[in-house]
Amino acid sequence: MINLFKKNLFFIVIGIAAVLFLFVFNDKPDQEKAVEVKPLKAASNDSKTLQETTLAYVDVKGEVDSPGVYEISINSRVEDVINLAGGFTNKADQSVINLAQKVQDEMIILVPKVGESLVMEKDGETNPTKIRLNYATQEEIEQLNGIGPSKAQAIIQYREENGLFHKVEDVLNVPGIGEKTLENMKENIQVP
Repeated sequence: MINLFKKNLFFIVIGIAAVLFLFVFNDKPDQEKAVEVKPLKAASNDSKTLQETTLAYVDVKGEVDSPGVYEISINSRVEDVINLAGGFTNKADQSVINLAQKVQDEMIILVPKVGESLVMEKDGETNPTKIRLNYATQEEIEQLNGIGPSKAQAIIQYREENGLFHKVEDVLNVPGIGEKTLENMKENIQVP
């Protein structure tokens, strides 16, 4: 019996080690898996394509503890990126940020101070005549010539369902927005 035990001791030890390995390394909480940030790896084209479709780079600016560019899963929400950036500062106007919005690659999240406008030019200077259509609130969109509450809501709904506008002409894809409406507001919008 002892001789049989000695012959199989190697397999018994390997089996115990495998069980311990699976137990220790398979005990991650579900929430941690959902918002896990993974670094890019230099790999084959298939791996690169997979990473490009599963990761987003999001630029967080303004009233957060650690502004910067964050790499995050494309299935994450704005709230997840804000948490990665250390959360809001005590001066942040949280009411203008849609925390439930899904993140997109190359997205900019601008967290203003209370009372500060979200209308900014690319160089960071405020320009009250341009509305950043990809980030404007319904009230800001309604300030555009020819846009009422229903068209403003349609623009926001389209933006949330289909992603950010990449060029001014993309606005024509919004139901209820035609050439004439676009021409009336073209000078007052900024895309992207």
